[in-house]
Amino acid sequence: MASIGIVEDDELQSALLGGILESAGHRTVTFSTALDFRRRLSHAPLDALILDWMLPDESGVELLRWLRSSAHATLPVIMLTMRDQEQDVLDAFSAGADDYLVKPASMHVLMARMNAVLRRAGALEPKASLQLPPYTVDSVRRVVAIHDELIELTDKEFDLALCLFRRANLMVSREQLLTEVWRLPMHVATRSIDTYISRLRKKLALDGSHGLRLRTIYQTGYRLETVVPVEAPAA
Repeated sequence: MASIGIVEDDELQSALLGGILESAGHRTVTFSTALDFRRRLSHAPLDALILDWMLPDESGVELLRWLRSSAHATLPVIMLTMRDQEQDVLDAFSAGADDYLVKPASMHVLMARMNAVLRRAGALEPKASLQLPPYTVDSVRRVVAIHDELIELTDKEFDLALCLFRRANLMVSREQLLTEVWRLPMHVATRSIDTYISRLRKKLALDGSHGLRLRTIYQTGYRLETVVPVEAPAA
């Protein structure tokens, strides 16, 4: 999972890009103007950026030049724009772009390009241990612990848990689970997912009692979400 910024003033385009990236398990942060991006960048750590050229307050290329001279100079940037002239592409790369795509870009091409820049930046290296206290998920030892107590899981249950914990607070579709955990085509219909979800919810007490709840999203997928404890009223 990576944190990806989107600098795009078109709300529909921004929402579309965000949906594509989040369906792949990434987090997104959106900025509607260059000024908005400048102001919030230090408080929104990013692994990569998708940048439009035509922004209401300055061009994306001007913003890119500023970025390359800032403390965040190494942030990978993909320019995504309707400008398709050769000189535009050259200007973008000269300003420091890592890649360049012309709208409308194929979803699959966009994700392939994004994964490429993230790999080059080392942002896709999986962490050996995920911490969502009191849960610890160790992908090397392939174990899950609650308050340091190891919970016995089968190989498939661990694969499912790892997939969900890596995307905590994001919706994970049944299709994603089929392809990532079961290595099956997206269109295959199976009840195995529901069975394994039920087992995992019980074994890991994912009912909110330890701060995490595994929620079923009707006909869509599942979300492992943090639960905010309700404070008891003062006496």
